[in-house]
Amino acid sequence: MAAYIAVSALSHEGLVREHNEDSLTVGPWTLCATVTGNPQTLLFPLGPPCVVAVADGLGGHPGGEVASSLVARRLAADGAGLTDEEAVREELQDCNRAVYAAAGGDPGLAAMGTTVAGLVLLPDQALAFNVGDSRVYRITAAGLHRVSVDDSPPLPPGRRTTSVVTQTLGGSLGLTFVEPHLRTEPLATGDRYLVCSDGLTDPVPEEELADLLARSSGGSERADGKAAFDLWKAAVEAGGPDNITLALVRIGE
Repeated sequence: MAAYIAVSALSHEGLVREHNEDSLTVGPWTLCATVTGNPQTLLFPLGPPCVVAVADGLGGHPGGEVASSLVARRLAADGAGLTDEEAVREELQDCNRAVYAAAGGDPGLAAMGTTVAGLVLLPDQALAFNVGDSRVYRITAAGLHRVSVDDSPPLPPGRRTTSVVTQTLGGSLGLTFVEPHLRTEPLATGDRYLVCSDGLTDPVPEEELADLLARSSGGSERADGKAAFDLWKAAVEAGGPDNITLALVRIGE
């Protein structure tokens, strides 16, 4: 039987923000600055490059939803050509320039920016990438293994999160070079990943995320849909201080 990619995803404004500035890419499909009432599950063949990514528009800056939507749509449009790390690196540099170009053409969007984190799924490998503090985790029997790298300053002892981001796509008045984080791992049937914005990871500790995901470890796409809902619920019950966007990825056969 042929292997396939199953992605269960949702995006929500949370309980505090007035609107959603997160955007989501799943293959050629995008969900930009809007809200899903329930997790959506999409299936793709494992073979052609498939991008799953979250872009989180910068709060406190104008046009966060514009920046995240621009990046999500570019990744969806260009995803089929992202066959290796160099192609992904160039794509993220192009996204960075595109955000600055769009901001430069509209004074109301000055210094808009976004984080981005995601996966390019190839027949035998997963290429993880990020700029900023949105995250990619590999889900294993032992818990969560973070494969992205937060662009944030070192935290003092006892502190788990910070609102300071040291690198984003856009985000300042003049073009700034970015250095994306890239990592390639082997990919096999049964592998699972979580891609999410910090609206999930800031209010919910990793240990709790791992516990919730362990309940669906031997399940199916239906179990992943419930797990996505449970993750969202945990973030909301923790106060829902930010937009919450997440995608659960499973390699099935």
